[in-house]
Amino acid sequence: MSFKFCIRAVIVGAGILSSAPLLAEGLPVPVDAKVIDQRPATEQERVYPMGSLRKISNQLRVESKIESRGQVSSVTYELPRERSATEAFTAAREALQKDGGYPLFWCQARDCGENSLWANEVFKSRLLSGSDEQQAFILLRRSAEQSNTLIALYSVTRGNKRAYLHVEEFVAQAPLGELLPTPATVLRELRDTGKLDYPDLAGEPLPAWVNLLGRSLNLDSTLRVSLSGTEAEAWREQLGKAGVRLARLEVGDAKTDGLHVELIR
Repeated sequence: MSFKFCIRAVIVGAGILSSAPLLAEGLPVPVDAKVIDQRPATEQERVYPMGSLRKISNQLRVESKIESRGQVSSVTYELPRERSATEAFTAAREALQKDGGYPLFWCQARDCGENSLWANEVFKSRLLSGSDEQQAFILLRRSAEQSNTLIALYSVTRGNKRAYLHVEEFVAQAPLGELLPTPATVLRELRDTGKLDYPDLAGEPLPAWVNLLGRSLNLDSTLRVSLSGTEAEAWREQLGKAGVRLARLEVGDAKTDGLHVELIR
């Protein structure tokens, strides 16, 4: 699959994202970034971790993973010294989510595990070797008709203070089926962005998603949220049955496709 390029200018916080070409639709290139490694689409078996990486008895260990075969393309950017890896990572993540992608797994710093394993075992690129404290990874799934496409973002700052952003697109050969985010990822997204959007959850509450959202919300019992969508009342009822106190759940009126969850500040 060839890269799709278009022109777009996006402003995020104090940083400006380039109107330079995009890798995949909806993914801005950091301003003044330099491409230092670009790999065209090739068919291969791909494994994406869904948890912290560790090596035990010389074996790579991860809580769970997504494993599939498909077309993989990637690009690695070196950022100018005035731009941080965190800034580039956040801007790219926000652009993808705005374009309809939702996170399956998201970690930062030591929550990701060992940087050397991400660089050498997952992405097979020494360019990404850096600090465990200065890394971030997110795996997103596109929605609707592009639901068999995954986008991986990995940012890192090396010991020489150079910052890098790696972007990888995976298009599966066969349907990926149901893939659920980890509860910790759902909670991280809710805390960071203040909302959750699941456009594909337009019908009656699905038991697997009810269980996931219930577990996620109960990781922090102080949070209160509003639920919007045509089935918001049903979601509230089912989440209550899943163990979330009803006092923490309100029915909102946000116009949305599917389910919209918003943090009540």
